[in-house]
Amino acid sequence: MNLRIAIVGAGAIGGYLGVKLSLAGHDVTLIARGANLKAIQEKGMSLIQENGETLVAPHVKASDISQASQYDYVLVTLKSHQVAAVAQDIASLCHDKSCIVTMQNGLPWWYFHALPGEFENTQLRSLDPQGDLWRLLQPQRVVGAAVYPAAELVSPGVVKLIEGNRFTLGEPSGEKTERVSQLAQAMIGAGFKTPITTDIRGELWVKLWGNLSFNPVSALTQATLKQIAEFEPSRSVIAHMMQEAQAVAERTGIQFKIGIDKRIAGAQAVGDHKTSMLQDIENGKPLELDALLGSVIELGHIVGLPTPTLQTVHHLCLLLEQSVLRSGRGLTLSFKE
Repeated sequence: MNLRIAIVGAGAIGGYLGVKLSLAGHDVTLIARGANLKAIQEKGMSLIQENGETLVAPHVKASDISQASQYDYVLVTLKSHQVAAVAQDIASLCHDKSCIVTMQNGLPWWYFHALPGEFENTQLRSLDPQGDLWRLLQPQRVVGAAVYPAAELVSPGVVKLIEGNRFTLGEPSGEKTERVSQLAQAMIGAGFKTPITTDIRGELWVKLWGNLSFNPVSALTQATLKQIAEFEPSRSVIAHMMQEAQAVAERTGIQFKIGIDKRIAGAQAVGDHKTSMLQDIENGKPLELDALLGSVIELGHIVGLPTPTLQTVHHLCLLLEQSVLRSGRGLTLSFKE
């Protein structure tokens, strides 16, 4: 069955999805702007694969979000802090049965939707200050996704895959519905590994656990994953951040299947890799602080648990972000002998 799919954000992950799903025969529209939009409209979208071969999707469509139609599935691949500004436009892409798939790092704005217990339907103001996402996008429309591939937009209309092809999908309720099964089958048919989980929040926490600690520390120190893990003082900070986050997550019913030392060892094994937040600092871009840190700190307030280390690192990162954005340029350390 061919699906009508809009992908909001034709960057690295959005472009990767768009090429593969279009070549699998689905009616795909990439929502883009500027030079990227023009390039896709003129030449289609290109994907440089891990083996160096290039796939071209000549029939993938591209549109400005204000001129797009309505779709069965709307995949949102923007960064978390970019979604609120286009929430009304995303809502306009939906018909009565449309499904919105959130593909952001960190905790999702719908975290407490369909989560039984005392916190059910609590809204996270760090992610949705005015409640616009909850009101306009409607949590009952949502399917969650944990995104594992790494890719980059190397030029307008061209994405390079670094590694990975796994996207885990899950309903907030944990049910295996027709809409999530249909999308999973479409993605599997396009060449992705797409398991369906009954615990999408737990899946998101697995990735977030590393991101909420290593990303901000790397931005503050300009160190790689390996350097942070091998330097005992910074490793200790990482461990404290993970301990606080784990306690908060467990209070909402999440169970961690690996320990902190094993999670740190996994990051260390990646080697001298610059995190996405460090790259954002170097390129003078805003940071995903609310999704990775602010939301976890807020979650701590909601469940009544202190997060002093997370708050300290968050405050320092806010100052760093402010300094970088005020300067109008990226920040890199230079060492003179």
